[in-house]
Amino acid sequence: MSAWPLLRKLRDRLSLYLPLLVMLVLALASWWLVRSMPDLWSAPKDKVVRKDPDYNLRQFVVKVFDAQGSLVREVMGDEGHHFPETDELHIQKVTFKARTDTGQHLNAVGRTGIATGDGERVTLLGDARAVREASKDLPRIELRGEKITALLKEEKLLSSDPVQITRGADVFTANNMDFDIQSGQYQLSGRVRGTLAPNTSK
Repeated sequence: MSAWPLLRKLRDRLSLYLPLLVMLVLALASWWLVRSMPDLWSAPKDKVVRKDPDYNLRQFVVKVFDAQGSLVREVMGDEGHHFPETDELHIQKVTFKARTDTGQHLNAVGRTGIATGDGERVTLLGDARAVREASKDLPRIELRGEKITALLKEEKLLSSDPVQITRGADVFTANNMDFDIQSGQYQLSGRVRGTLAPNTSK
């Protein structure tokens, strides 16, 4: 008879600690489950990007059209090598053509060129030449230099190297240039020289 109260007391105590034991077992099970599964929430490891070209092109033409189907940009080259590390296309004997929203036409060539993956920037290197054709109100403008960068979204041509600008019969040289394709206006800096032809229209 004396054992029954003892068992009853032990049962009461177990009933008090049972929720705690269950919580402990669940916590251990959760910890084991997390340790056993892959860490899905950790940041993915950086993929190794290859430094050599992932594809090469020969005698290629890349054309970009707007929503209405009109040709707005065209890049041609003898050879092209795409580098995934910088997402750049390095081009040999590059020819570049573009048309602005207002209908201005730009033609450019260079011994080599570098185009970004999104096509928004094209850099011409080595005897680079860019021509904005004459329009109804604006004369023909030709730019020459060793490095000319075309920013297509901003519709600008930039050069941080010496450049020569021929506007109609006028000729300018400068160390730096910021040229607006659409308006035909340009800012020259550094050592600037200009030769203005006489106005013979009158």
